[in-house]
Amino acid sequence: GGWSHSLALKGDGTVTAWGDDSFGETSVPAGLTNVTAIAGGWFYSLALKGDGTVTAWGDDTYGETSVPAGLTNVAAIAAGAFHCLALERDGTVMAWGDDTYSETNVPAGLTNVMAIAGGNGFSLALKRDGTVTAWGYDTDGETDVPAGLTNVVAIAAGSSHCLALKSDGTVAAWGYNEDGDINIPWPVTNVAAIAAGDGFSLVLLNP
Repeated sequence: GGWSHSLALKGDGTVTAWGDDSFGETSVPAGLTNVTAIAGGWFYSLALKGDGTVTAWGDDTYGETSVPAGLTNVAAIAAGAFHCLALERDGTVMAWGDDTYSETNVPAGLTNVMAIAGGNGFSLALKRDGTVTAWGYDTDGETDVPAGLTNVVAIAAGSSHCLALKSDGTVAAWGYNEDGDINIPWPVTNVAAIAAGDGFSLVLLNP
């Protein structure tokens, strides 16, 4: 979901959207098919197709829906507030949209990436060696990845905070905490999946 709209990927590779359409964020492009993944930004939407290309619609104030020409071989997508990330099959990252806080300024030499996440003005990348790289807005410590954080298997970006799921089923968190966003209940172990929202965090526990 985006800020005030929702997206659903159907089994036939088509997308359904509902909610606020002030910027066309729920006006799914006619003929959009073969979709394998979706992501919602604040006022825009993204779709990854089976051929490795990306389709975007909605607000383009910061270039969110201006997908870079020639972008192909994409394996995953992520939507920040006003910027977009694409993980290419060679493990590199492409970014576009708002760059006020250098959130689309992908660190030089960033490779071997296996997952990406976008927040409000910042970006995260999970590398195959289990470490996390972050860049962009850092007023609340969003890009201050905890020292020694390793063995990460999944990442999530909230509006202003970050989560990392480790291979031992525990969770690390950093960034904004005025609402207790990163106050992980203790003990929380045996975690299977994580998600981050605007001022809150979720974990799915293994049964």
